[in-house]
Amino acid sequence: MTDQSKKQKELSQQRFSRVADSYVTSQTHAKGEDLKFLLEMADPQPNWYMLDVATGGGHTALLFASHVNRVVATDISVNMLQSAEKFIRSKDIKNVTFEKAAADQLPFRDQRFDLVTCRIAVHHFPSCRDFINEAFRVLNPAGRLLIQDHVLPDSKADGTFIDDFERLRDPSHNRAFDCKEWQSMFTAAGFDVIETRQVTKRHELNAWADRQGCSADVKNELLDRLKNGSPQVKGWMKPEGLDHDNPSFINHHLLILGQKKGSPGKD
Repeated sequence: MTDQSKKQKELSQQRFSRVADSYVTSQTHAKGEDLKFLLEMADPQPNWYMLDVATGGGHTALLFASHVNRVVATDISVNMLQSAEKFIRSKDIKNVTFEKAAADQLPFRDQRFDLVTCRIAVHHFPSCRDFINEAFRVLNPAGRLLIQDHVLPDSKADGTFIDDFERLRDPSHNRAFDCKEWQSMFTAAGFDVIETRQVTKRHELNAWADRQGCSADVKNELLDRLKNGSPQVKGWMKPEGLDHDNPSFINHHLLILGQKKGSPGKD
């Protein structure tokens, strides 16, 4: 592990350990049509053994628990795992277990799982490619990988602006990718891309910043950047109410499903 990767992981642990409960109660993570889409795309089966990586508040693990045999939920933050476990246990769900793990060093044997999921987390990882390769390793020969994460516009300049905006609010944000980069990483790891979908989520700027404990100065800087973004950036982020008390913007998410190449029964 490089020093930079180690620092990135430590930063994620520190920040998400501090704000764990806010991600359990976050409506952005708890609700949305994206959850329905994840279930439709994965087509989970009752006998499946599933791994949910970077489970955060546990919403994806909870969603799938009633559709599969067993779920292992992992996160790099122990505090986040504890909050997720408390939340899921309160729903009387008994087939989810919890284990601390880094996404690029999964402590599981080869070909262990039928499905690996990761929702709205990969942009924090030191290496998305390393995670996708690890997911490939722990999936069985017919296994599926389903990721939801930020997606950037094709323009590199606009993508850099959006990444920097995200990083100002949360320094543990590493980077996001555009659609072509996502598909390339899946293919390089040995997956056929079965399906992709895109969704948008509108965020109230103040609540979004408060979830990461941002100071007033940081919130003001975020607002200034939204006001001063290029027309192309504004067309992508669609800010509203910038001169009022409740400004907002959207971000774009890609849902991408891959299956191991040559999988038996693959369409």
